[in-house]
Amino acid sequence: MDKYIGKELNGRYVINEIIGIGGMAVVYKAYDKLVDRVVAVKILKEEFVENSQFRKRFSNESRVISMMSHVNIVDIYDVNLEGDLQYIVMEYVDGINLKEFMNKKGVLSASEALFFVSQILSALTHAHERGIVHRDIKPHNIMLIRDGTVKVGDFGIARAAKFDTVTMTDKAIGSVHYISPEQASGVKTDEKSDIYSVGVLLYEMVTGKLPFEGDTPVTVALMQVQAKPKLPSEIIPDIKRGLEEIIMKAMAKNPENRYQTALEMSNDIEKFKENPDIIFGYNLFIEESPTMVMDAVGAIKTPDKKKAGFMPIVLGIVTALVFFAVGIGIVLFVGSRDENSAKIDVPMLVGENYNDIINNKKYPSFKIIDSGKGEFSDKYEAGIITAQDIENGTKVSKNSTITVDISKGIATSTVPDVIGLTETQAGDALRIAGFSVKPKYEISETVPAGCVIRTTPDKNAPTTKGAEITVYISSGSLVKKISVPNLIGKYEREAMDAIRDAGLDYSVAYQDDNSSDSGKVIRQSPSKGTLVDPNTVITITVTQKSGV
Repeated sequence: MDKYIGKELNGRYVINEIIGIGGMAVVYKAYDKLVDRVVAVKILKEEFVENSQFRKRFSNESRVISMMSHVNIVDIYDVNLEGDLQYIVMEYVDGINLKEFMNKKGVLSASEALFFVSQILSALTHAHERGIVHRDIKPHNIMLIRDGTVKVGDFGIARAAKFDTVTMTDKAIGSVHYISPEQASGVKTDEKSDIYSVGVLLYEMVTGKLPFEGDTPVTVALMQVQAKPKLPSEIIPDIKRGLEEIIMKAMAKNPENRYQTALEMSNDIEKFKENPDIIFGYNLFIEESPTMVMDAVGAIKTPDKKKAGFMPIVLGIVTALVFFAVGIGIVLFVGSRDENSAKIDVPMLVGENYNDIINNKKYPSFKIIDSGKGEFSDKYEAGIITAQDIENGTKVSKNSTITVDISKGIATSTVPDVIGLTETQAGDALRIAGFSVKPKYEISETVPAGCVIRTTPDKNAPTTKGAEITVYISSGSLVKKISVPNLIGKYEREAMDAIRDAGLDYSVAYQDDNSSDSGKVIRQSPSKGTLVDPNTVITITVTQKSGV
């Protein structure tokens, strides 16, 4: 048996069982006596305690997680990084990881896949805004709770700074199917590496296949750098074009051609959810940066010098083509110069107040009209232009009509009254109302364990949709409750001993009975299994022979 099972850490955490074993740590399910809740305790393996590199990584994980607080990121409660026993106490997630779910379910529907990915991107947006790049996004590190909530965990190789460098030897081998080309190449990485990994994950969800498979991790890493994946439509012919565009843009090999932020990718996903027939017009295979060659340890090589003699021929052909193209361009330019000179650039209208534009005639060369399709917005106040049908910078004739969408204002909703509900019931009600949920636990002498004490913002408060609502959950009384033992059928002395052993007191009543069972308990109050405070009086009724 593992030496920690049954042990108590810091007089508080009782270790119950192993729930996961990683490269540098073992994760245990434990009970926190102080706040009466189940937690996960990650303990650094003994062989790594003296290794400064692993100690640093373990310390780094606790540091970066403690910088964040998000409904889709595993919470950290406590850290001990001193001495020979180093551990992190985290939120216990009762569920399965996304890889297990995908293995059981097979190919996921677009709506199901995007439901999960939207939550992952929300977590990454929160992390990236704090300068934290996860760098190991894969389904094994993403947990699913029964209500469908995603929890992103394992920030063990995350960095609390953008633009970091990592070599292949620093990475877990199991991650190679999800790493970005720049990670595989050992060059600088930023938040766009996480976006690439999300693209791979979404590809796998909707096709049931990984984009790159190989005999060895190095082979797969080389493919991440050099090879083009099959289009999802080659595997799933009826996949929507818009979804395919989202996946391939996220998986662009050149980071500059990807979504630049997790929020940008989230926005496209929301547009697709609203209109599954949308076509973004992204090039599915954008011209990437020059091909990189990588050796077995992840270093970039320069092209073979033996091939250099071929380059003058190629350059000669390219030069001739350039001169030809320039000549054609001059002819076309001269022929169209007069036509273009009469056209003007469309201004950037998004973000401007519609009434200001109309009333002040700021753009007299255009006719700007309201499409009537404006909606509530999480970003723009009422009256602000959120979209225009002709992109800014486009050349058009004077007096052209530009149709714009106008925000109806920032959407708000009333926080529902969930006080007294269970944690699950409250979470469901708040999510249906359009909020995200962050649970916090407090000791309460009046509210039953597992039920809501209060919320922040308070019930009935008007709050921006999508806002995070902190829900304070009762962890029960500070005094540990005792379960009343079963006393029926026991002899009087035996029942008294059982009551005392449980930390309770007793009172005895007698009832005449001349049967052979005389002297045994026939009734008890409270009944067995009732949770009571220490020293509560348990009344037992014992039979006795008549006349005694």
